[in-house]
Amino acid sequence: MFDRRLIQNFDWILLILLILIGAVSVLNLYSATYAIRDTGGSQIFLKQIYWFLIGFGVLLLMTTFDYHILERLAYPAYFFCIGLLVLVLIVGDVHSGSQRWLRFGGISFQPSELAKISLVVLLAKYFSEHGERTEYQLRDLWQPFLYIAIPCFLIIREPDLGTALTLVIVCFSILLFVKIRLKSLVILTITSISAAPFIWYNLQEYQQRRILTFLRPDMDTLGAGYHINQSKIAIGSGLLWGKGYLKGTQTRLHFLPEQHTDFAFSVLAEEWGFIGSAGLLFLYLLLIFWGINIARSSKDRFGSILALGIVAIVFWQLVVNVCMVTGLLPVVGIPLAIFSYGGSSIISIMAGMGLLMNISMRRFMFQ
Repeated sequence: MFDRRLIQNFDWILLILLILIGAVSVLNLYSATYAIRDTGGSQIFLKQIYWFLIGFGVLLLMTTFDYHILERLAYPAYFFCIGLLVLVLIVGDVHSGSQRWLRFGGISFQPSELAKISLVVLLAKYFSEHGERTEYQLRDLWQPFLYIAIPCFLIIREPDLGTALTLVIVCFSILLFVKIRLKSLVILTITSISAAPFIWYNLQEYQQRRILTFLRPDMDTLGAGYHINQSKIAIGSGLLWGKGYLKGTQTRLHFLPEQHTDFAFSVLAEEWGFIGSAGLLFLYLLLIFWGINIARSSKDRFGSILALGIVAIVFWQLVVNVCMVTGLLPVVGIPLAIFSYGGSSIISIMAGMGLLMNISMRRFMFQ
């Protein structure tokens, strides 16, 4: 039976922050697709609204059960996602040279988005069951490393370097949270750096060009460097207050590529300037700090690690995307969580936010 105390402890602050970011996202997407509404832009805008409605429904659904049930479902959910990642390599839809989507009827989705949440749940279960250690050594982590490596390998094969990178960074954040021994951390860092040449030679040619263009922005301004150069022009032209809503010239004239997905933040910066960009980043900052507070105040280890992992997904997608569109990182194709267009991303993030709210609502159960 649903406990009345759960309603009394409903996390309205988290919900309001998500609604605010979602509202800015919808307004920004309308502007990003305004010039192409006769060629499908209006459909993109309406689909985003539908995805948000579904996403908030999923969020509320994720609050209706005790999140500890996920401890029992962690391994089945993980292997189910692994199966989907294998399936996408066999029968997945191919777009722009990448095979990342599975289609059921008229709906397509990215299994890699589900893999983020399932991996965080699995790591939360593993480290909550092995919580007797004060510090972990490398020999204690072979299982988590295996759990991380399998989906990353499959996602890189799609190829989707950005999502694989996000998984690695999120999992590394969890390792820091559960405390890994300094000596082991140094060895892990050196090993990762040593693997750079092997990673480089296994990248796709376009991925190598993007990294080289990041190091030398003037090397190929009309080719691999076109995306980032146009993005920086859009962001810089916004100045302090921006050019005004629906008045961004880079957006209107379609100089800015992928303006409704990976470069959605550039559209906002051009039209609303530094003030508007800072306002959106402030909302994300509040969301992240509120999520960290939920992780810190959770009364059990599983809840704390799960909350931290969910917050890490949003944080690192925010950091990488904003650094990417401003030229501080190479273009790796990571969307801005909750903000960029994409049904799979929105629903998976909202499912994670629902779990975060679930943990927040049930903190009193352990007092």
